[in-house]
Amino acid sequence: MIHVLRKRATEQQISEMLEALSTYVKLAVDIQRGTLAGGGVMHADCEAALLEDGSIREDIWGADWDPVEQQTSFEALIKNRPRQDNPSMQILADATRAAVSEIVESLLGGV
Repeated sequence: MIHVLRKRATEQQISEMLEALSTYVKLAVDIQRGTLAGGGVMHADCEAALLEDGSIREDIWGADWDPVEQQTSFEALIKNRPRQDNPSMQILADATRAAVSEIVESLLGGV
């Protein structure tokens, strides 16, 4: 199940987002709106949920979140954006990576 989060996730939401992959959650994070979509099997599914919710593609960055280690990793196909100066599956800009981390921590961390 994919959830679009604007406020801190509940334990129930975390559990539902983990249903698809069991050990980690695929995410798409809108760094302008401070929201994220998590769950499902592909970052693109989360990105689609955010686009449907009103986000614009240029503001969305993919990540994965490990609830046990409370760690975010930054590899996703939806981030390969040469025209945004990010020709990689990793987030190359420190400021963008920091923004994604901050939003993930505020909405998912410590649950």
